[in-house]
Amino acid sequence: MKEKASSRIRYYENSQGPVIGTCNDKVIREDGLYFRDINGDGKLNTYKDWRKSPEERAKALAEDLSAEEKIGLLFLNSWKMGMEQEDKEFVDETGLLDEKPVEKGSSIFATSSTVGTTETIKDWKVRTFILRSNPKPDELADWINEMNSLAEEGEHFIPVMVVSNSRNENGEVVFGMNDASGVFAAWPGTMGIAAAVKGDGIHIIDDFADCIRREWDAVGMKKGYMYMADCATDPRWQRTYGTFGEDSKLIREIFEHLIPGVQGSQKGLTPDGVAMTVKHFPGGSARENGFDPHYRQGQWNVYQTENSLETYHIPPFVAAIEKNAASIMPYYAKPSREKSADQYDLQGNPIEWKPVGFAFNDYFIQELLKKQMGFKGYINSDSGIVQNMAWGVEELEVCERVALAVHAGVDIISGSYDIEAAKEAYRRGKEGYYTTQGHKVPEGYTVEQVTLSDEALTQAAAHTLKEKFELGLFENPYRDPQKAVEVVATKKDWENAADVHRKSVVLLKNQGALPFTEEKTAGKKVYAQCFNKKEEDGVKATEELKKMLEKEKGIILTENPEEADYALLFLTPSSGEYFNATPGYLELEICDGKEVCDVDEEGRPAKTTHKETTLSGAGKISEIAKTVHDRGGKVIANINFTLAWEVGTVEPYADGLLAGFDTYPWAVLDVIFGRFSPVGKMPITLPKDDSVLKVNPEGVCISPNDVPGYDKDKYMPEKMKDENGKAYAYRDSAGNYYELNFGLHY
Repeated sequence: MKEKASSRIRYYENSQGPVIGTCNDKVIREDGLYFRDINGDGKLNTYKDWRKSPEERAKALAEDLSAEEKIGLLFLNSWKMGMEQEDKEFVDETGLLDEKPVEKGSSIFATSSTVGTTETIKDWKVRTFILRSNPKPDELADWINEMNSLAEEGEHFIPVMVVSNSRNENGEVVFGMNDASGVFAAWPGTMGIAAAVKGDGIHIIDDFADCIRREWDAVGMKKGYMYMADCATDPRWQRTYGTFGEDSKLIREIFEHLIPGVQGSQKGLTPDGVAMTVKHFPGGSARENGFDPHYRQGQWNVYQTENSLETYHIPPFVAAIEKNAASIMPYYAKPSREKSADQYDLQGNPIEWKPVGFAFNDYFIQELLKKQMGFKGYINSDSGIVQNMAWGVEELEVCERVALAVHAGVDIISGSYDIEAAKEAYRRGKEGYYTTQGHKVPEGYTVEQVTLSDEALTQAAAHTLKEKFELGLFENPYRDPQKAVEVVATKKDWENAADVHRKSVVLLKNQGALPFTEEKTAGKKVYAQCFNKKEEDGVKATEELKKMLEKEKGIILTENPEEADYALLFLTPSSGEYFNATPGYLELEICDGKEVCDVDEEGRPAKTTHKETTLSGAGKISEIAKTVHDRGGKVIANINFTLAWEVGTVEPYADGLLAGFDTYPWAVLDVIFGRFSPVGKMPITLPKDDSVLKVNPEGVCISPNDVPGYDKDKYMPEKMKDENGKAYAYRDSAGNYYELNFGLHY
């Protein structure tokens, strides 16, 4: 077996400068200092000199690269490690690299062909890869080291950058959102973090960010597609669970702490920092009744209330810019003039309504984001914009879409390696495809917009190279696998994460049921059951819950609700399927087999129906509650919130009700048993019932899609409002509204 790169690294230390890490010993020594010989010619020029600014070095290197090298820097896509390759014939001698070519692979994002890792790095000149698997820290460091050793063999050494979606939150692993869980210190879901911050303070974000930075840097993973600055407004948007909730001011404050903590400083990236790609500009939650833009019905961003874009959606991105976020990711969708009220830019002028996806929208990128908001970083597209999600530019060829995105301001395109398409766009510009050869320029576009020039490629490359220089990857991209294991195992990080799990729990209701003190439970029997969308998942979770309860002092478990003095119910509802269109609107009621309407091709209610289940066995909740209540017992329910669930089928039957946000069950039990007094506050508002989400025959929702829950009452019909002027939020039997910032204490 070939020796791993991790065992071949040599280090050259500068007394007052960066350490140079290399596997090929291409090093220049001058003025008593060491420099990496990036192109191997032995001369110390601007881009090799770490004493120069990252911006100077990036510009100089970009100008020195071939068009082929710059095109290789223009794309990134999901990639597998050698350990994931079942056919070991296609694994390199180290066992780390996947070398299997794929003639025609397809994903939700694109259809494309790939070659093995070595060929991709050496021949395609690709340097950026998305990791979606969940390796151990040492395996991850070894893999990244191995790819960088290959990169050293190129015409120019350009370090490999491995990118991932967030990895430091607990929850169901979802492709394209949180691609891993459990290896790095796992905090609650982002809404749970927001709930804890509301209850205990912004210092939580400082600890969270510092943990991320040290863990990711230790394994050599230096860029994250994180976090979502989107302000949650349409409750049926499935990606709500990846947000920090609906409080735009809080989200802004979170990012003011999160970005410097992860990236390394207030001014931007440092060599021990991790680059953040903040998403999804200009806010992805202004959905049309929840439809996701991964599919056709969700291709529009709608702004039904005047100036909601600036009021709710833009502010968190202002913080990202002020704190020098390395890059920003535009959303797939396109703005709808027809379905929107008037919107204004930061200077009070009406916005320009270009009906093309935000990654192709030069008004939103160049005028609003860069000119008016002052963004200095680079633009990283969402995955699949030039193929499956090319909303508004479907009439263009893939090569023309690539060129148009770059022309609009995109510096790196995610979700495919459309190398040949980019080369074609470049050839067309060089060879006069639309000018001297007589081919028709697509209507509404210029030649410059649908071709790639040397200038455009150089500018995009300079932007992404600057990030690598700032991170110190040109000097030393290598990491020690054993040290990575030690850093990720840091006890304090796991303790901090556990503490925030407890703080994320929100107590919604307590009618003398909580906490479970020894006096209350002495000699009493407890019935415990977990409910999930899939019945089999509920059965497994129930067994785990019972194991936890068996360790509790004085608890007597019973299998029969008719014998129970207390019923403890853990509910984990789920709705829809990520990346797939639902036949109707995303269901928010906690239900089993509920008949709901379909939608037509335009997203309007149809006359046909289908059945939806968000929680298997949901009807049993009321039956269990009646049985326990009939004998004078109490019912405690905990609901896991990934969306703003309608709780009307649960709350009336519960004496105690708690909310978690991908919160560990043991942390909820700590609150239930009084070992931790609840402090969490709701980061979202829960809708009352289906009436406040009703969609009329024209497809317009009675509560506007672009306004967060706490402000929806401003736009609700007066006849729906109660004596307190409230119509939207759920009101429980105790008279409390389950709205933003609500939470009880012991």
